[in-house]
Amino acid sequence: MPITRKLLRREIRYESAKEEETNILHKLEYYDKQLEFFSHLHNHQSWIQNTVAHHLNLNSPNLCHVSNIEDWLHGSFNVCVPVTIRPKGIRVILRLPLPYRVGEDFMPGNGDEKVRCEAGSYAWLQTNCPDVPIPELYGFALSTGETFTCVENLPPLCRWFHSVWRLAYAWLGIPIPSRYVPHRPARNEHAVTSSYLLLEYIEPTTRRSMLSNTWADARSDSKRRANLFHGLARILLRISQTPVPKIGSFIIDPKGYLVLANRPLSMEIQQLENEHIPTGIPRDYTYSTVDSYVTDILDYHDSRFRHQPNAINDLGDCVFQLASLAGMRTVSKSIFQKGLRRGPFVFSLTDLHQSNIFVDTDWNVTCLVDLEWACALPVEMVRPPYWLTNMGVDELVASEYDPVRTEFMDALVAEEKAIAVTARHSNNSPPLLSEIMQKAWATGTFWYTLALFSPSGLFMIFKQHVRPLFCKDQVEEFHTVMPFLWDRDIGRIAAEKLSDKKEYDRQLQQAFEADPQA
Repeated sequence: MPITRKLLRREIRYESAKEEETNILHKLEYYDKQLEFFSHLHNHQSWIQNTVAHHLNLNSPNLCHVSNIEDWLHGSFNVCVPVTIRPKGIRVILRLPLPYRVGEDFMPGNGDEKVRCEAGSYAWLQTNCPDVPIPELYGFALSTGETFTCVENLPPLCRWFHSVWRLAYAWLGIPIPSRYVPHRPARNEHAVTSSYLLLEYIEPTTRRSMLSNTWADARSDSKRRANLFHGLARILLRISQTPVPKIGSFIIDPKGYLVLANRPLSMEIQQLENEHIPTGIPRDYTYSTVDSYVTDILDYHDSRFRHQPNAINDLGDCVFQLASLAGMRTVSKSIFQKGLRRGPFVFSLTDLHQSNIFVDTDWNVTCLVDLEWACALPVEMVRPPYWLTNMGVDELVASEYDPVRTEFMDALVAEEKAIAVTARHSNNSPPLLSEIMQKAWATGTFWYTLALFSPSGLFMIFKQHVRPLFCKDQVEEFHTVMPFLWDRDIGRIAAEKLSDKKEYDRQLQQAFEADPQA
């Protein structure tokens, strides 16, 4: 008799599991791994106390009170452990990547990469956009034991030495290290072999809360919506005014310098690697052209098709997916503006959803949290948030989304004028961000880039919004020809994927059968 199994946030029965398009066999492992990881952290509370005391330069770790395990905050990729500093009652959070969600077993070092890139994002914004409201980063560490502390929290002598060092380097014209200084604890203890960030706790209050708490009910309020759109527009403009030299993620290197030297780390990359799907993008890869970057993204979509055991449902679905993947590759050169293929590139907050935006009661933006997955991307990949109509990425209806998008764009244009960008604009000036985003909508680049960053939504987005730009009527001919242009010997590939699906279905059914020994 089939049994009920536990996922991280719900229970599931076989009848539902067999209809899921994601790899449920892999997800069934998460629940036990979470219990094991959380238990390990809970059993090492003294390590948490010592870690917090070190980064905050406190006299005693006993001043740090670790919250009960039921008060820990955990999302899809991290667990946040609140720690209260006595006697003032100030709270901080120790944020650790979940090793069973970032592909640590398949790609050792993924947790360190995630933390190093997130710390780099904080450092970049603090240096270049200090008026963008983000939490304070007090310090971070890697699983290797490399530990970094914000210069303001160093012991007095270390702080003085670092300040003199920075001044001397500035005077000599030598690159200046970041605010985060290599600073190992006096007690060389690393009981929890995980990377982490120590961050300011953004306390929800009656006057400040996550946008997600009120978005669904109040998104029809035009005044609140205007405040939100203008606030987000100001942030986008402020960030985009500082161009970056290439596509990639910022990291803080072992000597404490902020460098753009990591692959453009995205949620999709670590999601795929977590399911043992190779992406083919080494950590030290950066890109100088849009074309080379898009090619590698399309490659990891191909890899998902090849390696996910339940990538297809049947032969018809196989044809549909292969036609879409081949089509995405074929039209890519027609999607992006030739004059923008070598830049500008801009720092992008790719995970800017409602739960990562704190607002006041009038929806003025007060803080942005969770800077994971932020990286430098082509300017044509900067888009208005997809969730403006409260729909999933592959559920958007252009006619419903466009009026709200237009409202957002109006706010962006108004903010451009307010900061006098338009006054400096001439025929020889680079195009305004609003002009690039408007053209991306008009030409379909918006939809293409949305598909590009959604392994699960790519096929529906391509079908509804991208393919009709090139092939509106000849749908049957498209699906007849295009799969054969994806790769050679497509018949063999299709047969292998059907065999993979059959074996996956067998293992899934077995996973939901009652244990006769139980």
